[in-house]
Amino acid sequence: MGDSRVEVLVQAVAYLNGGEVDSAKRIIDEEYPFVPVERRGRRYTVRQMVEQFFRDGFIDRYSGERLVNPGVLRAISEMIPDAFPYQAHWKTGECHLAYWNDHPTIDHICPLSLGGEDGPENWATTSMMRNSLKGNFTLEQMGWVLQERGDIREWDGLSKVFVDLVEREKALLQVGRIRNYYTATKEMVKRYDL
Repeated sequence: MGDSRVEVLVQAVAYLNGGEVDSAKRIIDEEYPFVPVERRGRRYTVRQMVEQFFRDGFIDRYSGERLVNPGVLRAISEMIPDAFPYQAHWKTGECHLAYWNDHPTIDHICPLSLGGEDGPENWATTSMMRNSLKGNFTLEQMGWVLQERGDIREWDGLSKVFVDLVEREKALLQVGRIRNYYTATKEMVKRYDL
């Protein structure tokens, strides 16, 4: 549609300025219609997230940059909170920027709000920052390209190191999110024989 979207709006406003409300409505309905999509929630567990991160090789599929296992970031924050603070709501003034830049999350390649499915075939690993930037837009709308998956044997997002750290510092298991990431990560490290 490109620039033609704007032309539709130009015509609609011209009709509205001329008092032709029905004509404005008609051109919007015909040329630039609103298409409602049923809202569907996302449903994935920590285990499914970690499986996706391993499948994608802890690579941001939108930039190609390396990402780090979320459990590692939380463990660092637990062990040196003044240098690497964590804030439950990720307030940028109170939470280390690594949580935005280096923390992987799952994005829906085709957004749910545009009819995309909530399943691994429509999931891509990306950083929290890029996930926020992309929002409910398509890759085409963003001018982005889906990058190749990484090789988990070349970069595991510090997953093996995370498992080793938690097994040495067992007190970290008292933090629920660390425990959840540890359990899922340990299973994946074993599955991939890392």
